[in-house]
Amino acid sequence: MNFTILKEIFAGFLRTRHIARHFRRFALLDALNQTGASREVPATLAQTLVAAAKSDTEALFKTLDSHADGLTEGQAEAVRERVGLNEVEHEKPLPWWMHLWHCYKNPFNLLLTLLVVVSYATDDMKAALVIGTMVVLSTFLRFWQESRSNKAADELKAMVSNTATVIRRDPSEDAAEEARKYFDVALHPKAAHRIEVPIKQLVPGDLVALSAGDMIPADCRLLTAKDLFIAQSAMTGESMPVEKFTFLSDTNAVSPLELDNIVFMGTNVVSGAATAIVISTGNSTYFGALAVRVTATDRAPTAFQSGVNKISWLLIRFMFVMAPLVLFINGFTKGDWMEALLFALSIAVGLTPEMLPMIVTSTLAKGAVILSRKKVIVKRLDAIQNFGAMDVLCTDKTGTLTQDKILLSRHIDAWGLDSDEVLEMAYLNSYYQTGLKNLLDVAVLEHVEVHSVLEVATAFRKVDEIPFDFTRRRMSVVVAEHDEHHLLITKGAVEEILSVCTQVRHGEAVESLTPELLNRIRQITANLNEEGLRVVGVAAKELPPTKDTYGLADEGELTLIGYVAFLDPPKDSAAPALKALAEHGVTVKVLTGDNELVTEKVCREVGIKVKPETILMGSDIERMDDSKLAMAVEKTNVFAKLTPANKERIVRMLKSNGHVVGFMGDGINDAPALRAADIGISVDTAVDIAKEAADIILLEKSLMILEEGVLEGRRTFSNMLKYIKMTASSNFGNVFSVLVASAFIPFLPMLPMHLLVQNLLYDISQIAIPFDNVDEELLKKPQGWQPVDVGRFMVFFGPISSVFDITTFLMMWFVFGANTPEKQTLFQSGWFIVGLLTQTLIVHMIRTSKLPFIQSHASTPLMVTTGIIMAVGIFLPMGPLANYFKLQALPPLYFVFLPVILLAYIGLTQAVKGFYTRRYGWQ
Repeated sequence: MNFTILKEIFAGFLRTRHIARHFRRFALLDALNQTGASREVPATLAQTLVAAAKSDTEALFKTLDSHADGLTEGQAEAVRERVGLNEVEHEKPLPWWMHLWHCYKNPFNLLLTLLVVVSYATDDMKAALVIGTMVVLSTFLRFWQESRSNKAADELKAMVSNTATVIRRDPSEDAAEEARKYFDVALHPKAAHRIEVPIKQLVPGDLVALSAGDMIPADCRLLTAKDLFIAQSAMTGESMPVEKFTFLSDTNAVSPLELDNIVFMGTNVVSGAATAIVISTGNSTYFGALAVRVTATDRAPTAFQSGVNKISWLLIRFMFVMAPLVLFINGFTKGDWMEALLFALSIAVGLTPEMLPMIVTSTLAKGAVILSRKKVIVKRLDAIQNFGAMDVLCTDKTGTLTQDKILLSRHIDAWGLDSDEVLEMAYLNSYYQTGLKNLLDVAVLEHVEVHSVLEVATAFRKVDEIPFDFTRRRMSVVVAEHDEHHLLITKGAVEEILSVCTQVRHGEAVESLTPELLNRIRQITANLNEEGLRVVGVAAKELPPTKDTYGLADEGELTLIGYVAFLDPPKDSAAPALKALAEHGVTVKVLTGDNELVTEKVCREVGIKVKPETILMGSDIERMDDSKLAMAVEKTNVFAKLTPANKERIVRMLKSNGHVVGFMGDGINDAPALRAADIGISVDTAVDIAKEAADIILLEKSLMILEEGVLEGRRTFSNMLKYIKMTASSNFGNVFSVLVASAFIPFLPMLPMHLLVQNLLYDISQIAIPFDNVDEELLKKPQGWQPVDVGRFMVFFGPISSVFDITTFLMMWFVFGANTPEKQTLFQSGWFIVGLLTQTLIVHMIRTSKLPFIQSHASTPLMVTTGIIMAVGIFLPMGPLANYFKLQALPPLYFVFLPVILLAYIGLTQAVKGFYTRRYGWQ
C-alpha cells in the first residue's frame, strides 16, 4: 500500500471532519466575540475565562478543538477566517479632511464665515478678505500643530514584541491518527515543532511557549509552568509580579483577575517558563474589551471646549442685540436704510472678535512648542489650557508615582533590627541558584558590594541546591565555606520558612523558637506588610562536609536569620512634584489597582497624608450610588483595588462636581479614565492604548514636568483671557458710543471703511499677545472660563472708553466746528484717532491688575506692535493716504487736547480697575 497516498487521503478527510468540529468551537468563540462598550468587561468574556480556568485539560482541548501538540497550520487558518486577526481595537486616526473640519468647527469660525458671505454679497471685499484670512490662518495653524504632535505620538506606538512562539503540529498527524483509528495502521508523523508567528496570526486553540521577557500575546490558560511570575501592573495596578500556576487555587473565583492559571494579553513574563493554550484573541480578550470601551465612546467636551463655547455664545448674543439696534437707529434718524445696513454690518464685524480663533490657536501652539522643548508631546492643543485650569490631578501609582522597579528596601533580623548577615545569606542564595531569577533575586544581586565583602569567588563553592516548588514555596542552596563546612541557606515565604525553623539568631547567640517568640516574629512581619513591603524569610544551618547531594529532608531544624523586604519605591521627582502642584492649587488624588497597604506606604513617602482606614476601596465604590460617590470623591484622596471602570467613574464624578480633572497613567487599566478626564497624561513607555487615550505624552519620567505644564497652561490661558477681555470691553464701548452718536448726530460718526480699518489695525496690535508676560500671582491658582466674569468686565470697562468718545464728539462739534454733514470727514478723523489709540491703550491697561508700564511690563513684541499701530493710527489721517481712506488732516490744536484725553482715560481706567479688583478679584 502506498502510505503517502493514504496519508494525503485521510488528511483531506480529516479537514472535512474538522468543519463539523469547528461548530463546537464556534459556541465558545461567539461568546468571546460578544464584547460591548457599556460594561468594563462583558459578562460572556468573564464567564468564558472562568470556565476555561476551571476546565480540565482534556475538556479544554475538546472545547477549543485543539490538541496537546497544538494546531496544524490548516486548522489555525480555518479558525482565523472565522474569528479574525488577533488585533485589539485602536483609535483610528481621522482622515486629514475630517481633522481639518474638527479644527475649523467652532461657533466663532462659523459666525465669521457667515460674515464673509454677507460681506462678499454686499461688495465689501476688504471685510471679506480680512475676516476670511483670520479663519483660514487659525484653522490651518491648529491643523498643522496637531498633525505634527500626532505624528510624533504615532512614532512612539511600537509594540515591545510582535511575534510569539507557537507549537504547531504536522498535518500528517491527523492522517496518522485516523489511520490508527480506522485501519489499525501505524504511521510515523513528524513531531510537533516550535515556530515564530506574528502575534496577530494567533487563534484560539493555539499553544504558545512563554519565557522571561515575553509579552503575553492573548488571554491564555496555563498548561505547564515553572517559576512563572507575571508583571500585570499595566492591567491591575499591582506593583509586584504575580505568581501563576497550572492549577486554580480558588475554585470560587468569579473575576478573571482572580484566576491563578489564566494570563492576560498585554502583560509580560518576568521570570520562569510556561506553555499555554490561547483562549481568546483580539477584541475578545480582557485587554481588547477595555480597548473597545475606550475607542467606542466619544470624548465628552473638555473644560476648555465648554468654556470657549460659552464665551463665544455670550459675545455672539451681544452682537445679535447691538447690531440691529444700530441699524434701526441709523435707519430712522438718517433715512438711508441701505447705508444704515452697511454701517450695521460693519458694527457686527467690529463687534465680532475675529482674531479670537487665531489668538487662541497661536497661543496654544506657542505653549505646545515650549513644552516640546521640555520633551512633552501635546497631541491636542486644547489640553494646554486644561493643564492650567486643572484643579484635581488623579494619578495611578505603579509606574507613575513609583519606579515600577522592585528594590530591596530592608534587610533585618528576627527582632526587626538592620542586619548585614541577612543580606549576605540572601545574596549567596540568589547568586548560586540556577533557576530562573525573579525580580526579587535581581534586587538582592544589585548589592554587588556584598560580593567583594564575602569574597564569593574564593571563599565559597556551590555544593548543591534544592529547587523552588510551589508546595514548599522556598528554595535552598548549599555552599562550602573555605571547604571547612557546608552552609545550607533557605529563603522563601515567611510561613514556609518558619515551618522548618527550630531556632532564631539573636545577635551572636541562638535562641529556641518558642510559641511566644513565634508570635513576636509574626507581628514584626505583619508590621512590614502593613508598610507595603513584600517580606521573604531567610534561614540557614551549618552541616559537616560529608556529602555532595542534598534533598528536601535536609530542610529542617534551620535557624531563622531574618528577612529581606522589597518595595516598588517612589520616583525621586514624585514628592517635590506633588508638593509643587499643591502649592499651585492642584489637589492630587491617587487611584490604583494595588492593595491599600502598599498604596498607603507609597503615599506616605511622597508626602500624601493618608490613613489606611480612610482609603476608599473599589468594592466600596461598587456599592455607592452616584450621589454618595460624588460626596466621597471630595473627601477622599486615595483609592485602592480599583478596576478600570472604578477609575473612570471617579474621574466623571469629579468632573460633574465642577472640577477640571487631569488623569496620569500608563497602563491598560488607566485608558478609560485617561479618555474621560479633561486632560489625559501618559508617558512614552506606556501601553499603546494608554498613549492613544492621552492628550499629552511625557518623554521623561520626571514628574516635575507636570508643574511646568501647569504653569505654561496658566500663562496660555491668561493671555487668551486678556484678548477676550480687551476685545469685549473695547467693542462694547465702541458700540455704545455709536448708539449715542447715531441718535444725536445728523451724519454717520464713522464710515464702515473706518470701522473696518480701525478694527484691522487693532487686531494686528493683538498678534503679540501670545508672547506677553504674565503676572506671577496669576500662576498661583487654577484658572477657568467664567462667562459671567467676562460679561461683568465688559459692562464695567466698556463705558469708560465711551466717556472719552463722547468727550471727543463734543470737542469736535464745539471746538473744531465739525457739526455739519460738510465737515463730517473732520469729525470722523478726530474720532478715528481717539478710538484707535484708546483701544490700543486698553491692551496695556487690562493686561494686568497692576499699574502698567511701572509695576507690570508687557513683553517687547507687544510693546512694539501696539506702538506701531498707534503711530499708524495717527499717520493715516495726517499722511498722503488720508484721501484714500476718506479722512483728513487735523489741526495742531487737536494734538494739544489728545494727550489730555488719553491721560484722563488711563487715570479713570486705573481707578475703576482698582475698584473692580477689590470687589471681584482679577483673573
